[in-house]
Amino acid sequence: MKRKQSIESVRWDLALRYRLIETVAWWEGRLTTNHLMQSFGISRQQASKDINTYIGEHAPKNLEYDKHLKGYVPSRHFKPLFIDDSASAYLHLLNQSHERAPHIEGLALAYAHTEVLRVPDRSVKPEVLRPLLRACREGLRLECEYVSFNTPDGETRLIAPHTLIYTGIRWHVRAYCEKNRDYRDFVLSRFRGTPELMDDASENSRDEDNGWNSLVNVVIEPDSRLKPEQKAIIETDYGMHDGQLLIATRGALVQYVMQRYQIDPTKVHAKATAQQIVVANLDDLQPWLYH
Repeated sequence: MKRKQSIESVRWDLALRYRLIETVAWWEGRLTTNHLMQSFGISRQQASKDINTYIGEHAPKNLEYDKHLKGYVPSRHFKPLFIDDSASAYLHLLNQSHERAPHIEGLALAYAHTEVLRVPDRSVKPEVLRPLLRACREGLRLECEYVSFNTPDGETRLIAPHTLIYTGIRWHVRAYCEKNRDYRDFVLSRFRGTPELMDDASENSRDEDNGWNSLVNVVIEPDSRLKPEQKAIIETDYGMHDGQLLIATRGALVQYVMQRYQIDPTKVHAKATAQQIVVANLDDLQPWLYH
């Protein structure tokens, strides 16, 4: 109990260093003071102190010094306290550290054998994002110029934003649209000019957004036309349990979930091996799909 309390009370800057200590030791197999020095710009003395404090105050059985390797290695009793030791967490770290990894000893070796597919940045201007963020925080109405396929020349909209959304491809903002009298998603790269914040707060807050507050599951299964051995492969690929993958989301985000899994609810591929997965509860999700 005392150890748990000490972990929770660790300063955030030290917690970041301890996370790197555990990540490098566990996944790369050798930790040195250089890892901390290069990652955080600290002195060798400070890096050594951080490692010793980590061992002495939090995890005395996690690391052992190997004279041959001239560094710390994880012991057979290693149990991470500051990181998730799953493979997906480490792969996510490599993805997040795309720019920095080649310059960090330890991650550099792993990154040399890693390639991350990068989606080109969408054109989101600071003068658009800053007022949107403030409107979300303070519940303010906002006047903006917005383009769409129906209005390619742009039109003035009055909206009340409440949440930014990243779909894995682009950023949206969820907002109440006074023109449509409903909550809609607006693509950040389609705003023009500088949105103008209004002085009055909106009555149409996130609490009133039914699509946002409706929690649903998207149930994904292997295509029923696949052979049993093919289904087994798909179930393992997606980490399914009892032949299903349950993705908890919001009604307003169902369409984006399907896009991420490259599922088009309006089409059925002629070959089961083309899409491989299907949505099992499509009828339940109809209210949240675009038509």
